[in-house]
Amino acid sequence: MPPDAPRDSPLTMTDAVTVPQNVVFRQFPAETVVLNLQTGKYHGLNPTAGRMLEALAEASSIGDAVETIAAEYDRSPAGVERDVQDLCRALHERGLIETEAKREE
Repeated sequence: MPPDAPRDSPLTMTDAVTVPQNVVFRQFPAETVVLNLQTGKYHGLNPTAGRMLEALAEASSIGDAVETIAAEYDRSPAGVERDVQDLCRALHERGLIETEAKREE
């Protein structure tokens, strides 16, 4: 879903997340810097949020990213899910990710 498109339903664990071609990010020890090439705006993420963004970009769904983060940080998936969804909403509002609702098969 493009960043300017309204979303009628909340994010689900089966939704896919992509980083648009006009967005680049790079991780540093203290933060992850995200740049929207269209707007020229930089955004800084703390190391945990930066790792979440990386996991979202690599995973086939939000749920897969949640599982990865939960395992890496030794937390339950339920404990990570809200944090990942909140990050997705914030990044989507800034045009830094796109989401696509996928149906469970």
